[in-house]
Amino acid sequence: MTLKECKKEEKADREFQKKFKFEGSINVLTQMMVDPAAMEKRGGGKNLPLRRGEILDVIQFTNQEQILCRNSQRR
Repeated sequence: MTLKECKKEEKADREFQKKFKFEGSINVLTQMMVDPAAMEKRGGGKNLPLRRGEILDVIQFTNQEQILCRNSQRR
């Protein structure tokens, strides 16, 4: 990983923490794949756009219906 890529990831992590008021370090609990048969959804506000078969990093289980995740673009 180059220095430029490393700084870009750090910036994305800081923006993530600010947007979701997330304190502490970002630890990935597990990874999950979006159901390949699911409908694709556009993102908006704080909702992540979902694509079929996409791998997501699970950061926090917020409640039974919502999970705090990020995709491969660190969004």
